[in-house]
Amino acid sequence: MDRKAFLKALALLPFASAMNLQNLHKVSSSFQRSTKMPVLFIGHGSPMNALEDNTFTRALKKMGEDIRQRQKPNAILVVSAHWLTRGSFVTLNERPETIHDFGGFPQELFAMQYPAPGAPEYAQQTMALVPDLHGSDEWGLDHGTWTVLHHLFPAADVPVFQLSLDVHKTPAQHFALAAQLQELRKRGVLIIGSGNVVHNLRQSMQKLMAGDASPYAWAVEFDEWVKGRIDQRDFTALFDVQKAGASGPLSVPTPDHYWPLLYSLALADRDEPISHAFEEVSFGGLSMRTVAIG
Repeated sequence: MDRKAFLKALALLPFASAMNLQNLHKVSSSFQRSTKMPVLFIGHGSPMNALEDNTFTRALKKMGEDIRQRQKPNAILVVSAHWLTRGSFVTLNERPETIHDFGGFPQELFAMQYPAPGAPEYAQQTMALVPDLHGSDEWGLDHGTWTVLHHLFPAADVPVFQLSLDVHKTPAQHFALAAQLQELRKRGVLIIGSGNVVHNLRQSMQKLMAGDASPYAWAVEFDEWVKGRIDQRDFTALFDVQKAGASGPLSVPTPDHYWPLLYSLALADRDEPISHAFEEVSFGGLSMRTVAIG
């Protein structure tokens, strides 16, 4: 809303006796505008990346520094593979809990906290943009969120909220929901999809246990197929992984880690640059492909 329209809205306030100060604050928040924020898709991989200094985590650190130099986000919205629900939800917590939703890792990892504040006002704005979204205070920041934000924004000084993945939605429906979030980018919200293009732990476990980082040929094939569709901006082809041939179902045995990619791509403008910030397939069937939009 421009300044003239905003002043007009203020002039009407005396006639809106039912509007309390809290509602006024929510309305004024919706007028905030900023340079359009980029969108990321991050292949988050193992929770151990939170503790490690490697090429992937260094790439995340550089991405965070670059974003902060351009414009510090007002808030961060993460669509994580690890929050699956019936229906679509956003977190309303003022102080989201750091969730250690994994097992079998060192105590040092369980001791880690990411004490970022929540973003309930932005969550409310998101619900206004997408009518079938619901609020929730029963989730915090799962490891698809905090293990990457630990490197992107180590100070944990940017408010964070999450958007869940409705298990009943089709890929096309996920994509359509995500497209409705475009306005958030103009309000200073950094939107991140966090999953993995290729994520087959069953096929990868033997290599993981042996410390063998070499990839399977089918995993590389599918990862490259996805890259090609992204570069050609043929996003709808990504709705059906079987279009890639036999490598598709092997690479995406369950859709949870794949869906966040669709959320990120749905937010790309027609002429907006898309770059591959990190590319790697390792330990058999795990792609760490990371994409930056804008």
